[in-house]
Amino acid sequence: MNWRDDWLTLLRDKRTRLAGVLVSALLLSGCAPGAAEPGELVLKVGDQKGNSQSLLSSAGLLKDLPYKIEWSTFTSGPPLLEAASASAIDLGGVGNTPPIFAAAANAKITVVAAAQGDASSDAILVPDGSPLTDAGSLRGKQIAVAKGSSAHGSLLLVLQRAGLRLSDVKPVFLAPAEAYAAFTQKRVDAWAVWDPYTSQALLEAKARVLVDGAGVANGYSFQVASRAALTDSRKTGAIKDYLSRLAKAQRWSDAHRPERAKTWAEETGLSLPVASAAVARGVDLYVPLDAGVIQSEQELADAFTAAKVLPGKVNFAEFVDTRFDADIQTALK
Repeated sequence: MNWRDDWLTLLRDKRTRLAGVLVSALLLSGCAPGAAEPGELVLKVGDQKGNSQSLLSSAGLLKDLPYKIEWSTFTSGPPLLEAASASAIDLGGVGNTPPIFAAAANAKITVVAAAQGDASSDAILVPDGSPLTDAGSLRGKQIAVAKGSSAHGSLLLVLQRAGLRLSDVKPVFLAPAEAYAAFTQKRVDAWAVWDPYTSQALLEAKARVLVDGAGVANGYSFQVASRAALTDSRKTGAIKDYLSRLAKAQRWSDAHRPERAKTWAEETGLSLPVASAAVARGVDLYVPLDAGVIQSEQELADAFTAAKVLPGKVNFAEFVDTRFDADIQTALK
């Protein structure tokens, strides 16, 4: 089944798939959401490896919320956006590529805020002792990657710079946990992935960076909302507040990286050395959802279309809503 079939199955059989998404998310988060008080506003937020939750927690910005946050943790961006499209969550953070794949499938999602970090965290790793020396040596090799993830986009661009196409390699589409196992057991030749998995593999599996996304990938990440949430005035008020708090937390964490790493490790089970290495590489910081961001994403979408990974042109701007930027900027003053 290809990526488009995955989305169409979700949309055709929403009740069954939605139940699966919710159960998976709750199992990953390790707990069921607490019951809300009658009339209490609940913002359902998707997260990856405790990233946003620990970011806000470390900055002390989860206190005195005028609404309740119900957290769900996902393995990567694509399943998080499936949940958003199905209104299983209201909002969530993903890398630069998942919104493109979601847009290509006409998912019911909208990009509402952007941030940018160090693109070197998207890396192509090889096992210790690998004979591979550069991106050009990936021709014909098996590369583990999460389909539709930021690492998928970085892989595409790195190969293009080396004069290769995606069809010149053998992608093995695996979620991070399965990819880590395949990588450490040397069942694949390389692994395209992002932090904190990059740092984990470098520190705990003696991996080596063959090439990373610096100078190639745009380093953007996005907060993406379900369209249903954006039609609810109470939810949009909560989303505005949440996005402002998140931007503040990003700025705080950039100036307090040891504290950020400590909280991230404590709340997710990451080892402190892994969390510290990931944070040392960089913290994503808020950037406006301006024409430059949209154009950069459009170029990435066009690259996927040209590579025949996506069946047609994606108009990224149609999936962007900039209404929250002015409020976020005011909050940061």
